[in-house]
This record gives sequence, structure tokens and C-alpha cells, in this order.
Amino acid sequence: MRSQLREGVRSPGGIVSYPLKSILKEVAFIAYHFHWGKDDILELSHKERHAWVKEISAINEKINSTR
Repeated sequence: MRSQLREGVRSPGGIVSYPLKSILKEVAFIAYHFHWGKDDILELSHKERHAWVKEISAINEKINSTR
């Protein structure tokens, strides 16, 4: 493996693990707003969960700015 790295072959990188506390916050946030089940939310990739959290946050910001 080290010889491959020296020859310019790179490891794929990415997230090795994601903090459990962060996952729980994302699941709770999506479940609260969309009423999706825990298992359905956990089946989403990190990227998909994060995209939904961003979209929900944008909706909330828009609603709160019109009050």
C-alpha cells in the first residue's frame, strides 16, 4: 500500500466516521419537520441528509423572515 501511495495512487478519502451526536441531531431535525421515520432518514446518505437539513433550514428562515 505504501508503495502505491508513493507512486501517486491516492486513497479515496472522504468521511471515515460521522459523530453520532450530529447524526442524531440531523435525524431529529428532519423527523420533526417532515414526520419521516427514523429508519427512512438513516437510510439516506450523509450528503442527502445534509441537503434536507439545509432545505428545511432555508424554508424556516424564509417563513421567519416574513413575520
